[in-house]
Amino acid sequence: MMAKRLPTILPDLTFEEALEITKIHSIAGELLNNKPIIATRPFRAPHHTASGPAIIGGGRIPKPGEISLAHFGVLFLDELPEFNKNTLEVLRGPLEDKLVTISRVNGTLTYPANFMFVASMNPCLCGYYGSGVKECTCTETARKNYIGRISGPLLDRIDIHIEVKPVKYEKLKNDNLAESSAQIKERVNKARKIQLKRYENMGIFSNSELTPKLIEKYCKLGNQEKKILDNAFEKLGLSARAYARILKVARTIADLDSEENIKCKHLAEAIQYRSLDRKFGDM
Repeated sequence: MMAKRLPTILPDLTFEEALEITKIHSIAGELLNNKPIIATRPFRAPHHTASGPAIIGGGRIPKPGEISLAHFGVLFLDELPEFNKNTLEVLRGPLEDKLVTISRVNGTLTYPANFMFVASMNPCLCGYYGSGVKECTCTETARKNYIGRISGPLLDRIDIHIEVKPVKYEKLKNDNLAESSAQIKERVNKARKIQLKRYENMGIFSNSELTPKLIEKYCKLGNQEKKILDNAFEKLGLSARAYARILKVARTIADLDSEENIKCKHLAEAIQYRSLDRKFGDM
């Protein structure tokens, strides 16, 4: 439910983005006759039984796969460990390069694949480990094997991973009005405008596109912030890639707060969004 609502809070599509999305869907034969142009961000949610070519792209004449059809939108993989492991590992390249190259006997084609990758998984096979609702029936080995289906390098490429506890009935029946998507989107658009102005004439549009050199320039930390990050690296055993992603997320949180510099609270929040790093560190 949360994943399906992500497109409603993402920044508005630009005309150029809409044209690019439309071209990809047209090539794939998915453009509807009554919809000459796609004006909303795509949301793709392939089933875990989907083949590698269906997700990555391919065929005798290579066509765009789900990762390209999700270009400038959201690719959601539910029950992530159930997907073919080889297919998941192939995602590592597109997540870094924002494009996918498909080679066949008849030729080689490159399609854009700049998507927001969202995935969900149970904590174990039975789904109750750490829930506090029902006792887990899985052995420790079974739990490790289940989580181990997702490789460390793939997890490293995911900016945010958090554990979500089961929702209690009291919260479900709560009549208090939650913040609407329109209100959240207003904040998101405001942060995007800050980033567009910051990276004007630099060929990038958001914090996710920051290179290592630009991270040094725009994600500077004070002494207190450096201490927090040092402690996190020592305790969690984070990689260099995780370091860069934490800084990008912290930069985005600061932008949402309309803060010029990354502060301790922004950095601490970004580190909290690496819960699977902590879990893998304890295993």
